[in-house]
Amino acid sequence: MAIEKLPSCDDVNEDGLLPVATARAQLAHRIKALKKYERVGVRESLDRVCADPVLSPINVPAYTNSAMDGYAVSASDMPASGERTLPLGGTVWAGRPLQAQLPAGHAVRIMTGGMMPAGTDTVIIQEHVNASETEVTIDGLTPAGRNVRKAGEDILAGEEVIAPGTLLSPAHVGLMASLGVSTLNVVQRPRVAFFSTGDELRALETHAGQTLGDGELFDSNRHTLFAMLARMGVELIDMGLVPDDQDATREAFKQAASCADLIISSGGVSAGAADFVSDTLAEMGDVSFWKLAMRPGRPLAFGQVGDAHFFGLPGNPVAVMVTFYEFVKPALLRLMGATQTEPLTVSAKSHTAIRKSPGRVEYQRGILETAADGQTIVKLTGKQGAGRLSSMCQANCLIVLPPERGEIQAGDIVQVHPFFGLV
Repeated sequence: MAIEKLPSCDDVNEDGLLPVATARAQLAHRIKALKKYERVGVRESLDRVCADPVLSPINVPAYTNSAMDGYAVSASDMPASGERTLPLGGTVWAGRPLQAQLPAGHAVRIMTGGMMPAGTDTVIIQEHVNASETEVTIDGLTPAGRNVRKAGEDILAGEEVIAPGTLLSPAHVGLMASLGVSTLNVVQRPRVAFFSTGDELRALETHAGQTLGDGELFDSNRHTLFAMLARMGVELIDMGLVPDDQDATREAFKQAASCADLIISSGGVSAGAADFVSDTLAEMGDVSFWKLAMRPGRPLAFGQVGDAHFFGLPGNPVAVMVTFYEFVKPALLRLMGATQTEPLTVSAKSHTAIRKSPGRVEYQRGILETAADGQTIVKLTGKQGAGRLSSMCQANCLIVLPPERGEIQAGDIVQVHPFFGLV
């Protein structure tokens, strides 16, 4: 019996490959935010997605105050020309407002952040005056209202300061604390079940320090997935290793679908005789796509089992990371309710020529840096084999080469997805 020649990842013009842009559109259509919320403390909200608008309960600044160290006066007391000497009515420190009423025609020494006394509207910086302990001589060169921050100038009470769908950063945490907001509603963490498939794999938990047999490999993908998922703050369900067996794969799907919002597997989605993931997905759920016009990561399956979304990632270590960052991470952000889900794209000049044939998107590992002349450049990490996980350790970005592009020449502008700490 003749053996059918299976397509290779190097077959640029393989039939049936779904364009990456089409796959992204399908994911955006299929994956919606979880309608589950919880109330958390402001510190616990970091890296969570805001569920409701956060409204400021106060004005910011809460009171009109000085933006500089200097002397608070009324603009009506400033001379139209020449100089004028005003008696001093005290000193205002930040957090210590003037207790007595400031007499008309007086000035007051004031520090940055100090509350402006009633009747004053302008601060003349201390470098522009002549002062003693009892009086200050000013001129009329400072415009009225200068160096003063008015109450509510930055934020008004009742104003929306954080919109629903915002992935909360340290700056958001600090902002809420500054407003006296101690709790808020966030979208519940998605539950993600993940496992690796392959009879050749050996678990680090049971085989660390042992000599592996011929053809055996340590399972690295499951640990890589753990690390990437942990950074997203999801609830993790590690299902371990699943052998290349139809019944075992079916049982793994069944268990995962019963407890997870999203399922991720690595390996078993190619067209080989021992690749059971795609067949099981078709049997138990539905397959939206399973072959994309991209490299690395052509065998990428997406579908649904019960109420859980499913991603079947390739077995090659680099392809696992590329497909996670380009497809799984945006999908998880949608589940979390985030409004900004796609990777940041920046332009850079290619430091060297890059080999490529038109026909599909290629993701090359790159190093983004600033050249001596100040230009942003990117260069390859070296050989780009999908099994070279060490190349991802060297990289700080993915160079994204669209399907219509061919060879890249040194000096050409390319698009880049920076990691910014993802790896």
